[in-house]
Amino acid sequence: MKRNLDRIDYKILTALQKNGRLSNKELAAQVGLAPSSCLERVRRLREDGVLQGFHANVEPAALGISLQAMVAVRMRSHSKEMFTAFQNHLMSRPEVTAAYHLAGADDFLVHVAVRDAEHLRDLVMEAFSSRPEVERLETALIFDHLRSPELPSYVEN
Repeated sequence: MKRNLDRIDYKILTALQKNGRLSNKELAAQVGLAPSSCLERVRRLREDGVLQGFHANVEPAALGISLQAMVAVRMRSHSKEMFTAFQNHLMSRPEVTAAYHLAGADDFLVHVAVRDAEHLRDLVMEAFSSRPEVERLETALIFDHLRSPELPSYVEN
């Protein structure tokens, strides 16, 4: 982030987190700016890396996903090269929807989305257990997935 955000920037971020499909005209009206000024602020927020993208929430079943799981991974060794190789491997797998590098007993928590139990078993065996970096795995099935549509703001504005 290259600059300090002001009250209007925070209004823009809050509005877009609630509805990323707002037109510039609607967004400008919500935050009290002229459309041209609003467009320029959004452009700067994107250039500065504050706004990192816009995403669609898709029903997993529509894509053939009937099972999701979290895979806890403990690494054999803690070298930077080994972590980087494993992270690159994770992000190359289409089943991986998110990967979290952790402090604690486990080194990674990996969210995966698969067709079914057989697909999960094959993924764990081929993509995780066979890796030389991996010491231990633990898989937990996800029954429900809740997500807040916006991040909390701890900045006074």
